[in-house]
Amino acid sequence: MTTLKQALHKKNPFDSAEQEAMLNLWRTSDLMQNRFGRLFREYGITSSQYNVLRILRGVGRPLPCLEIAGQMIQAVPAITRVIDQMDVGHLIRRRRCEEDRRVVYVELAPKGRRLLQKLDKPVLELHKRQLGHLSTSEVKALSSLLEQARTALE
Repeated sequence: MTTLKQALHKKNPFDSAEQEAMLNLWRTSDLMQNRFGRLFREYGITSSQYNVLRILRGVGRPLPCLEIAGQMIQAVPAITRVIDQMDVGHLIRRRRCEEDRRVVYVELAPKGRRLLQKLDKPVLELHKRQLGHLSTSEVKALSSLLEQARTALE
C-alpha cells in the first residue's frame, strides 16, 4: 500500500493530521470520481446528469429545479444548464408551474428511466470495486466519520 506521503513524493511530514486526512480525502475522491466519470461518459451523460436522474427516480414525482439543486451530491452552480442538456437529450421533461410561472418542474422521462435501469448494475459494480476490499464494519465506520465531518460544515 502506498501512503499519501509516498504518492506525493513528500519529504517533510504533513503540517497536521487534519491536513494529511484532508489531502487523503481529496486524492481518494478524485480517483473515485474519475472512474465514475468514465462510466457515465460511456452512457453519454455526466455525473451531474446522473445525479439529477437518481434524485428524480428516488422522489418519484416532478420537482422544481431549485429543489433538485438542493439534493445534489455535488453543488452545481448552473443547474439550469444541466437540466437544459438533459431536456435536449429527452432524459427529463419540464413544465412551468400554473400558479407561479417562475417555477419550472422537472420530471423523469421514459428515456431517462431506461438509462438509469441500464446504469444500476454498472454503478453497483463500481461501488464494489472501489470499496469492496473493506469490511462492512469498515465501510460503515467510514460513512459515519464522513457524516461527522460534513455535519460540522453544514
